[in-house]
This record gives sequence, structure tokens and C-alpha cells, in this order.
Amino acid sequence: MSEKGTPILHMLDPSEHVSPFDVNMATDAGFKVIIPYTHVELKKVTALVQDAIFSRPPHYGPQTGVFFGGKDAILALDMMKAAKEAMVPPFELSTFADPAGSFTTAAAMVACVEKVLKDKFNSGWKGVKVAVFGATGVVGFASSIIAALEGADVQLVAHRGVDRVIKSAEISKERFGVDLEAVAGETADQKRDIIANADVIFAAAAAGVQVVSKEHKELAKNLKVIADVNAVPPPGVEGMELFMNGDPLPGCNALGVGPLAIGDIKYKTESGLFKQMIASDKPVHFDFRDAFKLARTFVG
Repeated sequence: MSEKGTPILHMLDPSEHVSPFDVNMATDAGFKVIIPYTHVELKKVTALVQDAIFSRPPHYGPQTGVFFGGKDAILALDMMKAAKEAMVPPFELSTFADPAGSFTTAAAMVACVEKVLKDKFNSGWKGVKVAVFGATGVVGFASSIIAALEGADVQLVAHRGVDRVIKSAEISKERFGVDLEAVAGETADQKRDIIANADVIFAAAAAGVQVVSKEHKELAKNLKVIADVNAVPPPGVEGMELFMNGDPLPGCNALGVGPLAIGDIKYKTESGLFKQMIASDKPVHFDFRDAFKLARTFVG
């Protein structure tokens, strides 16, 4: 056993299983012991964390990690908050929330688009009109907040009732201080208007769902960049190729950022955060904001 202690990762998940993707990532990053916990309720987090911190000397604390998965961004953040509040200094540990890999995916998407805006349009995020499709999903939720925190004007597009995105906007305002606009995109006319006025589109809908068609692209006169995280056919954006990274998108004047270009940065970001947990001499705590900070370093 090293002076720091063996790197141990406790993976807490409210669903029926932890993600094999995250287990593989944590293992390859260097964690030597990984323990999955499933069906974990928020109220159970305190006891689990205190079991973990009191069983090791304080200087082993930074090499004891807790990872929060699942498919609910707010629940993962609440679990992370509960974990931090359960610590009794000097008995502490490190935490990392990345439900469904959404925080690192969202961070990678925003960082990739930011790079294209900077290199091709000499633009930052301030005042840029962003339309988020798949806004109620975990990737859409996190990417909308990241972009808004950077100064973008963000619309959350509802395709099945606007109430859910209104709730997302309210939560985002309350917890992160950002103003997001909830808009209805259920009808063809509503969707056309949204796409026609957007500078950037995040296509973060469910796998295999196409949200932007050839006809939509023809209307997108102001569109600069469109990003698609969906690698499952059909693409979320018609004509998007997997490895596009600022390449011209057929059928419009916009540049495309494809799912595998985003995926490369996502992989490096998640792995990088796991490695930072292991290497740190003090407890660290990572959510989507930390993921975005690191993702930026990988896009250059």
C-alpha cells in the first residue's frame, strides 16, 4: 500500500445498475478497488459516506472517492451535496457527479462548439443564441447551464409539453443563477422559428431521434454551429457525420460538430477527472462546471 493509500472508488447509483462505461473509465484511470452500490436513496448517502471516511486515516481520504451516477442530474447533485455535508474534517473524501455520463458529455459538447466559434467566427458565448433540443435530458440540462453561465442566451426547446422545460428553467435559475427561456417546439411552425433564429444548436435528444432535418437546415440562415451527441442512426442532425469538428454541414451555411468528435473530448474529460481524484493531496469535488473547465484544455 502506498503512502497515500490504495485508490478506492465507491459508485453510488439510484438505478438498478451502475454504468459499465463508468466502471471501465475509473479502472483505466487508476482506481484499484471499485465497489458498486445500486438503488441508493438520497437519505442513505450520509451513512455510506461516513462509513467510508471513518474507516481510513485522514491522509488516505483524498484517495477515497465517491462517484454519483444514475439518470437524474439534480438527484446526483443533491447526493453530492449530502456527501460533502456528511464529512467530518479531517475525515473527508473526494466526490464526482456524472449521471449517465451527461456532465462530461455536455462539457465536451460546449467546449467543442466554443472552439469552433472562436476559431471560425472570432466569437465567444456572450449574446450567442443557443437552442437546446433534448432540453429535459441530462446532457441538454447540463449543456444549457454551462452555455448560460458563459453568457449565451439559451432556449430550452420542448417537444412534448412546455411544462417540463419551464420546470428545468426554474431549477436552473434557483440553483445556478442563470436565466433560461423555455419555448414550445411541438409544431412544425414553432420548430422552424426556433431554428431560423438560432446561432448555435445543441442536438441532445434521445439516441436515434432526428431533431434537425434537411428542411430545417435550409431555414437556418443565422446558424453558425450545430452539435449532435447522437451516434446512433439516424443522426440527430440530418447530414451530420460522426467525426465532424467544425466542418461544413451539407445543406446549410453552418459548421457541424459530430458525436465522436465530442466523444473524444468526453472520454478525456471523464478520465482526467478520475485521475485528478487519485493524484490530489486533498479532497476534490467535481460536477459539470469542473468538467467544462477541463474539457476546454483538451480542445486547445
